[in-house]
Amino acid sequence: MKVDTAQFKVIPNGPLQLSGDFELYDSQGEIITRQGPVFLCRCGMSSDKPFCDDSHKTAEFNG
Repeated sequence: MKVDTAQFKVIPNGPLQLSGDFELYDSQGEIITRQGPVFLCRCGMSSDKPFCDDSHKTAEFNG
């Protein structure tokens, strides 16, 4: 039996990419459901937190 695991990738000057099997919870402990890879904001400027909305591009985020 093959077990898939979560994979995390830091995109230079951009978001954190999550793929594979994982569960993402909001601040109330509820599961957030999303399909495919998920991109999480690292710059703090997204209007769709915790998800990336490409705000890092206009915020000139370096990280």
